[in-house]
Amino acid sequence: MLIDGKAIAATIQKEIKDTIEQLPGRKPCLAVILVGNHAPSQIYVRRKTEACAEVGIISIKRELPPTIAEDHLLQEVKQLNNDPAVDGILVQLPLPYHINPMHVINSIDPLKDVDGFHPINVGKLLSGDRDGFIPCTPLGIKVMLERMEVEVAGKHVLVIGRSNIVGKPMAALLMQNQSFGNATVTIAHRHSTQLKQLCQMSDIVIIAIGKPHFLTADMVKEGAVIIDVGINKIADSSKKSGYRIVGDVDFPNVKKKCRYITPVPGGVGPMTIAMLLQNTLQSFQNQDE
Repeated sequence: MLIDGKAIAATIQKEIKDTIEQLPGRKPCLAVILVGNHAPSQIYVRRKTEACAEVGIISIKRELPPTIAEDHLLQEVKQLNNDPAVDGILVQLPLPYHINPMHVINSIDPLKDVDGFHPINVGKLLSGDRDGFIPCTPLGIKVMLERMEVEVAGKHVLVIGRSNIVGKPMAALLMQNQSFGNATVTIAHRHSTQLKQLCQMSDIVIIAIGKPHFLTADMVKEGAVIIDVGINKIADSSKKSGYRIVGDVDFPNVKKKCRYITPVPGGVGPMTIAMLLQNTLQSFQNQDE
């Protein structure tokens, strides 16, 4: 069965919109900083600001030149940290090579870090503290599985990919001794041996490695749940753009063996944006408590 992330995200965004419409006074505000003219980043930022408008979140977009000095960028973040009307701060990655992304992430107020990348929020996730922000993609996957009533407790979950954005927080989230946790989690990466056997043992496979059609049907056990986080461009002369977007999973063949599977596009992507909106609303509510 297909997991329609777009439909689930739309339901969540409607819930967020209904909540915001009932708020007295000011509305939640998300500030997005975009450095340079990286085309995919421009697309992602536009989608995020459009989503904000749809639910009633005020968005501030600061577009900065690719040559901006790191110190000047940190000053921009500091101004937003000190602005009581700003609830969430997002610095779109990647940044130009001369800027250390960790310096920038560490400069964001953890209470406004709606991306969930600040070390304090990462530490809270690892320790099981529910007061921090969780990175949007892992959180979106967790919520997606919850809403599809896919049980994870006691299940073997294989996470392929160990990035700070998806793989590591995804594993930490699913292994917690909390509601919708308690999974047995394995993380695989480029140095993992016997990857095929690990996949065949797993009840749930979450893949985020950026390799088109990497996960094939012979690697998946019957009735598994497959979550595809990959976004890859491959040549397609039938498309006006000359390419099409595919995931890390050989979708047409793998779907025949799965209990559930996410498509690309329309699976995890919309959930990521919905969780950014949810985190921004949560930050607003936290500051007003």
